[in-house]
Amino acid sequence: MDDRLKGKAALVTGASRGIGAATARALDAAGARVALAARSVDELRAVGAALSNDPVVLPCDLSGPAAVEALASRALEVLGAVDILVNNAGLAVRQPAAETDAALVDRVFAVNVRAPLLLIAALVPSMTERGQGCVINLSSVSALIGTPRRAVYAASKAALDAASRSLAVDLGPCGIRVNNVAPGVVDTALWAKNKAVPGVVEEIEQLTPLRRWGRSEDIADVIVFLASDAARFVTGVTISVDGGMAHALDLYGGAV
Repeated sequence: MDDRLKGKAALVTGASRGIGAATARALDAAGARVALAARSVDELRAVGAALSNDPVVLPCDLSGPAAVEALASRALEVLGAVDILVNNAGLAVRQPAAETDAALVDRVFAVNVRAPLLLIAALVPSMTERGQGCVINLSSVSALIGTPRRAVYAASKAALDAASRSLAVDLGPCGIRVNNVAPGVVDTALWAKNKAVPGVVEEIEQLTPLRRWGRSEDIADVIVFLASDAARFVTGVTISVDGGMAHALDLYGGAV
């Protein structure tokens, strides 16, 4: 039986599907009580119904500051404390550079940067009071290498990476660890349309040294590691969970 996180309480945003749902399941399997947050109420309830440790479903839309503050308050109310915060909710946008406008930038940064920072700010006092806490932010391979038509998305994830390094320095003396996980291409519903394009599956496999697409569980297992005592001396880092994709450029022969 996995009891690495027994007695811990976790809040996972974007928990209704994909990486977020897999993370909620993995944290629950490790013994944590999980609060699941996302916009999709029915999907959230379906994920929560499969968990064992008295899960809590907290529907919310993180695009507005008031909703972020309300989520933090509600999570503390129902859980009593939040030991582990997983900022997984994100807005992935592919847009040609010439079609980028202020509304798009504001929309992406509101969810991908502002919401995680405000959620951390709202939960820091409680974590500081107890002298411990763990924050895990979901970044992306796009923050590490150039990916086409993703300038705004990449910028938002790179901003979160940079913010996390500063937060790790600020909050370390309080016993709070802050780390990032940067997935590569993960086989979730977000990629379903792209996978239908002839050759895309094979191209992604060729770009990945481990020669397969990522699975949500691949990311969730690393998140559980970072949340556990096994990572008790790890803070301020971004771990690439991408099958080696971020390091796969072969200058002599193209992609590995």
